Amino acid sequence: MRVLVVEDERNLADAIARGLRKRGMAVDVAYDGDAGHEAAFVTRYDVVVLDRDLPGVHGDQICADLAASGALTRVLMLTASGTVADRVEGLQLGADDYLPKPFAFDELVARVQALGRRATPAAPPVLELADLVLDPARRVATRAGVPVDLTNKEFGVLSELLKARGAVVSSEELLERVWDANTDPFTTIVRVTVMTLRKKLGDPPLIETVVGAGYRTAEVGA
Repeated sequence: MRVLVVEDERNLADAIARGLRKRGMAVDVAYDGDAGHEAAFVTRYDVVVLDRDLPGVHGDQICADLAASGALTRVLMLTASGTVADRVEGLQLGADDYLPKPFAFDELVARVQALGRRATPAAPPVLELADLVLDPARRVATRAGVPVDLTNKEFGVLSELLKARGAVVSSEELLERVWDANTDPFTTIVRVTVMTLRKKLGDPPLIETVVGAGYRTAEVGA
């Protein structure tokens, strides 16, 4: 899941980003409304965690512009003011959810995860291919009933490939969906991650390379 955090309180923004990354999400951070507005329209994010009272472009404007664009990106609005009137106003602007400060981090994570499930075409809660089972909610992967120990990035790549249901997913798409903006776009990290993922999944192989295009799940039994 790709998440953008737009929050001018740097310590809070960095803490949110660190916590979400520990949960396996790819997270970018913007510390003001101008940078947040630009980032939100350059990259396709699943969820934007958006502070309402931002310097530069106001959070209300970012939210309204995202809603008007028709993007699938979901917005979780944060604010120090948690009155009913404020929540209603934020939702009317196009926010998908609203969380007053201070908040419990576990609640923020749960809300981000719930919004992320709504940001993409519906996928089954558990992804399966042959004897491989991937449970994104529990962060568990098994093959033939045996647990497979995956890093967050390996889990993310495998999840994106399974959700594509046999369609080719390019390295660029995987880089955008699983890694954050600090990753070198010319890196070989996707190829290396797929290579280690194949080794961990074992035989028969479940991931195919489509030369010049990307990767896809294998046709089982083909």
